Amino acid sequence: MRPKAAVRRIIETLKGIYPEGLCSLRYEKDYELLFAVRLSAQCTDARVNMVTPALYERFPTLESFAQADPKEVGQYIRSCGFYNGKAKDMVLCAQRLLADFGGRVPGTMEELTSLPGVGRKTANLILGDIYGQPAYVCDTHCIRITGRLGLTDGSKDPLRVERQLREVLPPEESNSFCHRMVLFGRDTCTARSPKCGGCPLAKDCAAAKAAG
Repeated sequence: MRPKAAVRRIIETLKGIYPEGLCSLRYEKDYELLFAVRLSAQCTDARVNMVTPALYERFPTLESFAQADPKEVGQYIRSCGFYNGKAKDMVLCAQRLLADFGGRVPGTMEELTSLPGVGRKTANLILGDIYGQPAYVCDTHCIRITGRLGLTDGSKDPLRVERQLREVLPPEESNSFCHRMVLFGRDTCTARSPKCGGCPLAKDCAAAKAAG
């Protein structure tokens, strides 16, 4: 486990680079964030943000999604990939939200993961961004970078990484930290060619120190 001082330096350095630490997906209604996260699977947030305005204009309410033909929904999200499955999940999810949760996005891990197409990563993001709860969103960026930093043991298993991060990150920092991991992963600590030279986290990065 990394020393608390190193963890704090990492957190504060990332805060300086990305002061807001917000999700890059755009939404106005809670369920729109839920749907946007589903669309982001195997797709970039930038692409999702290009697709959703027309989608939400065509289906402006949760009720309209619940009554939609998944094939039509699929045509709006085609460029996001895996559009048939995503469209089906969104329609079924809208129906479940109306039937079982009074049209609101639920606020517990158990309830969220009972929804079609919603796993722990999505549920954690909703709990953090919508409900302000401690949340550990372990996407590919977070898994990769926290492993390189030595905050985790390098596991690629999202649940194992989540459990390890819960041990080292202060709960109140968790949600924004994970959002900053995404931004840092796009800008600097990329999968194939990380920009280790001049990296602001290099002095606290296990991988950088190992590379010498």
